Amino acid sequence: MSRKAGTSAALAGTEVLLRADAPARKLPGEKLSPLEYAIAAARDELIRLQRPDGSWELELEADCTIPAEYIMMMHFLGELDSALEAKLAAYLRQRQAGYGGWPLYHGGAFDMSCSVKVYFALKLAGDDPESPHMARARAAILERGGAASCNVFTRIALALFGQLPWRGVPYIPVEIMLLPRWFPFNIHRVSYWSRTVMVPLLILCTLKPRARNPHNVGIRELFTTPPEEERRYFRRPLGGSAALARVFFSLDRLARSLDGLIPRALREHALKRAEAWMLERQNGEDGLGAIFPAMVNALEALAVRGYSPDHPHRRGAKRALEKLLVEDYSSAYCRPCVSTVWDTALAGLAMQEEGSAGARAAALRGLE
Repeated sequence: MSRKAGTSAALAGTEVLLRADAPARKLPGEKLSPLEYAIAAARDELIRLQRPDGSWELELEADCTIPAEYIMMMHFLGELDSALEAKLAAYLRQRQAGYGGWPLYHGGAFDMSCSVKVYFALKLAGDDPESPHMARARAAILERGGAASCNVFTRIALALFGQLPWRGVPYIPVEIMLLPRWFPFNIHRVSYWSRTVMVPLLILCTLKPRARNPHNVGIRELFTTPPEEERRYFRRPLGGSAALARVFFSLDRLARSLDGLIPRALREHALKRAEAWMLERQNGEDGLGAIFPAMVNALEALAVRGYSPDHPHRRGAKRALEKLLVEDYSSAYCRPCVSTVWDTALAGLAMQEEGSAGARAAALRGLE
């Protein structure tokens, strides 16, 4: 997807000429207010951006975690695209905050997990860790506690690259797939979006594969304590309750100690159940759940389960992820998902509210 021209110029208010199908709020020759000019400009821009099939789909930009994860995915699979990687890295560098790290939204506060993933992605892309921007990022991460204090999803990603031990993430065996609906916890008790993320993650966390990592890049320098010696990966009490946290940690240790007793046939049955669940829902166009975290987990799980790069399922999963890329001549980022449905719904609603004949016609094309 190529970047589209922004709408700021079109929303310049008094510099815009109103088209003939403007709302009849004024008599001929009567001067329009700046607000009315701006509304007309927005209407004209939305009409211009409407796609031939009647829908709208504009850029949906998220935080830097997603383009960082795209780079990490390429290195996990060992399928590197140096030109794309350079563009993604340029995008990440451009969004480094003054305090050295990266936020979850423009102008936001430092976020540890996002900053660690971006630092790792840039190092995977070849950035010198002693370069000024990397040194500032490393200092910001270390002075706030280091990579051990990342969230669970980031720690799982680091474990897949061998950057921290698997005891640093919760024990989530794939046998969860076999729990019946009446059981206090089963995959049907979480939202669909969560299930699409969770099921391929169960495969990854059970098989514990090691990323290909062709350049053997690591980030030990982001830990205040060597990761294999760190004992405080679970630092925050769940829900603020220390007692609940102790119960969770005790159950986690108990389940982990029993893992070796799970029959091999039962484990393979659970893996096949998770794999089948994933493939049944892998939309041929937009990937599992049509959301980046689920889609990237699914692609990596397929690779771990032995699907070759040219297998239709794996090819489809990769193609769906590539559809999320937004590139220009010098940089690129990855969207969290396509936004056709809500863009079309919101634009159609705006067109109806604007009320002119041209706007109503555009709204009708969108509804169709």
